[in-house]
Amino acid sequence: MTKRLLTKVWPESIITNMTDKNSTTVNKNSTVTLRKVTKENLREIFALEVTPKQSKYVATNEMSIAQAYFDREIAWFRAIYADETPVGFLMLSDDASKQEYFIWRLMIDAKYQKLGFAKRAMELLFDYVRTRPGAKEILVSYVPGDEGPQGFYEKLGFTPTGEMEGDEVLMRRDL
Repeated sequence: MTKRLLTKVWPESIITNMTDKNSTTVNKNSTVTLRKVTKENLREIFALEVTPKQSKYVATNEMSIAQAYFDREIAWFRAIYADETPVGFLMLSDDASKQEYFIWRLMIDAKYQKLGFAKRAMELLFDYVRTRPGAKEILVSYVPGDEGPQGFYEKLGFTPTGEMEGDEVLMRRDL
């Protein structure tokens, strides 16, 4: 969305925070953290978008948060920040009762990709999952395709299980 279009929907203070200020401060050396999505940062998280070619591989953050609302017992989701700038979003199916942990969503905004933020966010996610009851592995699935995340997950140590989750390839990684 352009700044002009956003101004019609959101207050100028939020637009300035999302566009001008944040885009100049983030770099590959920024500190990556996972933070709760709150009413204060929700619109910034909604404004994050992957590239058009990637959009068929990951749901929007609006859709993800809506799904989390209906799966509150297991949905654990966080905004990915680089310093004080929201740069992405991740969501985990955190089912401690079954001791199953599945990466439900991962996205980094198009303008913040290739800076190592997704890898560092995943390392923080792995650290979190290691604290969960019975956590020995973490699962993820992906839709195969040229712009898909298969190579990214393989670099993080995920391997195919040989199973499919609908039209998605299931992968696992030891913790």
